[in-house]
Amino acid sequence: MSRVGILALGPAGVGKSTFCNSMIAYMQSIGRRAHIVNLDPAAEPTEFEFTVDIRDLISLQDVQEELNLGPNGALVYCFEFLLNNLDWLDEEVGQYEDEYLIFDCPGQIELYNHIPVLPTIIKHLQLQLNFSLCATYLLEASFVTDRSKFFSGTLSAMSAMILLELPHINILSKCDLIKDQVSKRELKRFLNPDPLLLSEKPSGGNKADFISTNPKFERLNKAIARLVDDFGMVQFLPLDCSDRDKTDSIKTILSHADDVTQWAESQEPKEPKEFDEEEFEELGD
Repeated sequence: MSRVGILALGPAGVGKSTFCNSMIAYMQSIGRRAHIVNLDPAAEPTEFEFTVDIRDLISLQDVQEELNLGPNGALVYCFEFLLNNLDWLDEEVGQYEDEYLIFDCPGQIELYNHIPVLPTIIKHLQLQLNFSLCATYLLEASFVTDRSKFFSGTLSAMSAMILLELPHINILSKCDLIKDQVSKRELKRFLNPDPLLLSEKPSGGNKADFISTNPKFERLNKAIARLVDDFGMVQFLPLDCSDRDKTDSIKTILSHADDVTQWAESQEPKEPKEFDEEEFEELGD
C-alpha cells in the first residue's frame, strides 16, 4: 500500500505549526488517523505531540552549543546529519501504512533552494518507502497589503514548486487577519495572482507603495509579474484557522491533497456488511 504524506513549507512565522495542528484536529474529527512528523530541530510541540521528532536524533540547540554555530549553520548541519542517518527516518516513518503523515518543515528556504537537502529526503521517501507526497507552501495573508512583498513570496513559492518537483498546493494563511482590510473581491486577485497588481497604482502613500510605483522599478515589476503569469503555476487557497468550528478552508485543502496524492485509490476496499435473514426482514419492513 502506498504511504501518504504532506509537507508543510513556508517562511518562519507563517503558521505552519498551526496548519499542521488544524489538519490533525480535522482528520481526527472525520475518523482518519494522522500524525505530525517534526523535521524542524528547533521546534517544540504545541497542541499535538510529535509522533516522529528529529530532535530525538539531533537538536539545533545541541549543535549550536557543541560546534559554536549560528542558527542557520546549525540547521544545515542537522540536516546533513539526517542525510547521513536516513535509516533512522526509515525506521521511524516506515511503520505507518494507511495513515496520513504531515511533515512539519523548517522555514529556511536554503534547505531546498541553495542546498539539495529537502529534495534528497523527498526522493528517498518516494523511492525507498513508496510515499505519495504533496507539498504545501504557506504565505502569510498580510503580504497582500504590500504587493511587492506578496510577489516576492509568490516567487519563493514558485521556486519551491520547481525545485521540489512535487504536486503542490499554495496556501494563503492567516486570512482572518485581513478580513477588515481586503475585500473578498480584491482577495480573489491575489489567490490567482493578477499580473496587473504590480503595475497598478495602489492606494495609500506608504513607503512600500512608493517603491512599487517608482519608475525605476517599473520594468522590473512588469518582468516579475510576467514571469509569474507565464509560468501559470502559482495559485493560492485561503486558510483560516482562527475558529476550529469553521473547517471549510481545511476541508478544501485536504480535498486537494487527497486528489493529488490519490489517497482514496490507495485505501483497501472494505468488505460489504453481511445481513442475516432477520436483518433482511427488518429492512423490508
